[in-house]
Amino acid sequence: MNKEESTNRHFLFPGTLFADARDYQISTVLGSCVSVCLWDTVTHVGGMNHFMLPLWNGEGLATPRYGNIAMEKLLHKMLALGCVKKHLVAKIFGGANVNGTGNGNEIFMIGDRNVILANQLLDEYAIPIKAWDVGGRLGRKIVMQTGTGVVWVGKHRVAAQAP
Repeated sequence: MNKEESTNRHFLFPGTLFADARDYQISTVLGSCVSVCLWDTVTHVGGMNHFMLPLWNGEGLATPRYGNIAMEKLLHKMLALGCVKKHLVAKIFGGANVNGTGNGNEIFMIGDRNVILANQLLDEYAIPIKAWDVGGRLGRKIVMQTGTGVVWVGKHRVAAQAP
């Protein structure tokens, strides 16, 4: 592969999103966070968000660190790139319970709440979900090829944080 054929790459940090009409390889690492990948089946344009918490409460900045903001901003970015909502498909990743006990008694269940929000909003937007890998106790590294909509998933243990 020569320099002109090399793939554009973008690492997606938590609380951000990325979409581009050019073919990119977007990667990110998820624990309880969720990433939604959108892909237009006609224009072959793709994008991804990475949100940390489900809902913005109206205080402070409305940033994509919140699922309801990240989903709206990603959809608007895709439409601005010439995508048509009826041609979009979605894939959802993340939402692990990496810090809980796994006994179902976790107080916050952030990962589960993130996944529920992504599903609800995609349903409201009438965007079908074609694939998902959510929940569990393992983190994930995902890589999306925006020109094809293909997403690779690798699971890994997340190191526990010191008290």
